[in-house]
Amino acid sequence: MLDIVQRHSCHRGEIEISYLEWKSSDLSTSANLTNSTLAPRTLLLLHGLADSATVWSSLGDYLSPTYHIVAPDLRGHGESSKPNNGNSSAEIIADLETLMDHLNWKQAHILGHSWGGKLASIWATQNFNRFSSLILVDPFYVDRFPSWIKITFPLLYRVLPFLQGMGPFENEQAAAKIARNLKQYRQWTPLQQKVFRASIEPKQNGMWGSKFTVPARNQIFTNVMQQAGLTKSLMIPSLFIQPSKGLNRTQWQLKPYLRYLPNLEVKKVPGNHWAFLVNPRPFNQEVAQFLERQI
Repeated sequence: MLDIVQRHSCHRGEIEISYLEWKSSDLSTSANLTNSTLAPRTLLLLHGLADSATVWSSLGDYLSPTYHIVAPDLRGHGESSKPNNGNSSAEIIADLETLMDHLNWKQAHILGHSWGGKLASIWATQNFNRFSSLILVDPFYVDRFPSWIKITFPLLYRVLPFLQGMGPFENEQAAAKIARNLKQYRQWTPLQQKVFRASIEPKQNGMWGSKFTVPARNQIFTNVMQQAGLTKSLMIPSLFIQPSKGLNRTQWQLKPYLRYLPNLEVKKVPGNHWAFLVNPRPFNQEVAQFLERQI
């Protein structure tokens, strides 16, 4: 068996959607998987704000013997296009619809982390037929925030761990020094180093910084605050992964998910908000076990 991960891209107008794809030589073709009478073994992975598809390297490798997996860099991130405008959830969901059409996927298991989890919730509410199942990994606050909270954004941009790696930095070594103190990279494992290096680049002015852009940060932050993730009941089989040191630690925080997702399972895993980077084995196992229960 040969597991292959490759980078490809497709286009929606002028927007390039870059993605990683894991396909094992032991799997059938994508078309056969999609047209099977069983639940399709297709899995779409959505990263969180300021991350990229590379964060799913461990999970992709783990599941690739039995699933056809695609992880896009969402617009404004990674190797995908970075428009100065149009970074709303509506545009990003339209990108994902285009990607699924490009892959000839009518449906997939769709997993989202943090902001990607809220994005997946919005998408499922709008077009549940795309979802074989919904997996939410410590999702960002699912409800709408009050409008006054926008005045706190400048402070949040400075203190949130996933934004402290944006830079600018004098060089790659300076960026790495900051990164090693961030929650998602603190162990500085080979996986974490790989994810870190995929997230930064040299800039035209000689400095280094994140591939995630400031216009994307500002527009996505505003948009995600103003939009509720779940607004109606969805019968999709769903999994909520709750890291022991994540954002969602109380029963109160789980209430909206339990209300709108009647077929929801909640599974706790060790680790922080980035459990798939700091403690990937139990995380990968929980995802695999849930997916196998859907077949």
